[in-house]
Amino acid sequence: MTPATASLLALLIAIALSCTSRVNVGLLAIALAWLVSLYAGRVELVTAGFPAQLFLTLAGVTLLFALAEVNGTLGRVAFAALRLVRGRAALVPWVFFLIACGISSVGPGSIASVALVVPMAMAVGARTGMPPFLTALMVANGANAGNLSPFSAVGVIANTNMAAIGLGGTEVKVWAANFLAHVVVGGAAYVMLGGPRLRGEAGLELTAEGHAMTASHWTTVTVVAAWIAGVIGLGLPLGPSAFAAAVILVVARMADESAAIKRMPWNAVLMVTGMSVLVSVLEATGGMALFTTLLATLATPGSLHGVMAFVTGLISTYSSTSGVVLPTFLPTVPGLVAQVGGGDPLTVALSINVGASIVDVSPLSTLGALCVAAVVDPRQTQPLFRSLMIWGLSMTVVGGVLCQLLMGAFARL
Repeated sequence: MTPATASLLALLIAIALSCTSRVNVGLLAIALAWLVSLYAGRVELVTAGFPAQLFLTLAGVTLLFALAEVNGTLGRVAFAALRLVRGRAALVPWVFFLIACGISSVGPGSIASVALVVPMAMAVGARTGMPPFLTALMVANGANAGNLSPFSAVGVIANTNMAAIGLGGTEVKVWAANFLAHVVVGGAAYVMLGGPRLRGEAGLELTAEGHAMTASHWTTVTVVAAWIAGVIGLGLPLGPSAFAAAVILVVARMADESAAIKRMPWNAVLMVTGMSVLVSVLEATGGMALFTTLLATLATPGSLHGVMAFVTGLISTYSSTSGVVLPTFLPTVPGLVAQVGGGDPLTVALSINVGASIVDVSPLSTLGALCVAAVVDPRQTQPLFRSLMIWGLSMTVVGGVLCQLLMGAFARL
């Protein structure tokens, strides 16, 4: 067996176990990368392949927003936004969508956004007669709509991998394609599940007691806003500048850094960096060329967008979008386009991003599980689980169709 074949086999094992096992696939990926590099007689490939810049960026961004979460700033911002639901009940689902999207976009990502919003959303939905299924879909799709912003941890992963294959500087298109896809899906859910037929006033008694913004919260909002402005306006590096902003909050005693460090998603960071090491070894040993050839047998130039969205969506239903699917499939794009004989690398990459993300409402995903756990009436837990499972699986097909139909038009924008 050649080193290329061994590395491809290791990747396929990692993907399979990420779908069927609870073991952190990042740990497995690093061990497999070492075994392959040992077999190839090139043990230095493991350390050479560690994504130091990606790790620094993920750690800095997640630390900053973990500080904002533990000192209560994110919760208060979400509560203030939720007070907007005091109006027509038919608008309530879109308020949930926009709140989750806004929080996800500015940095915490979809998991933190859903964790913050869905308990309140389920309580509000129960009082306005909104089905829990609709509540879950609007919150989860809203969070996913903002999940590929340049400031989100998942957006960082996608953009870093795309820059590595020559598709840098496309951050706005990465965010916009994902946002539009989730707006379409959210709109369909809203219509299908009776959103326009909700009647009456929301009638909520949301008081500011216990949710008032203090000096520490306003300082946190100011620091985060200044960080975002610096990244956009001054071109500051995302990770190091996030660390600098976090240090300001810690030194000013605006948040407890010990609690924030514990709150950081280390499991996801290890998963992403571990898979990146394995993919790096795959590239160095020639396994990536074999993997690309395997994928190329599934598609033609005319079906490439739909096929890649479907395949990545199917794997993402059972595995991690950010930790497994994006680091594994985005590096294949240039070779894949060359082997099938045509296609736009950017829109193929966007199809992978959208296809992998749009299924993340399944109860097998963290987002879906959070929604199920937040249900007010325990009798509705099982029906919601079943509904989200069916919806998540159906999104593999919907994502493929959307990408197949729309990516050509999107490329011309």
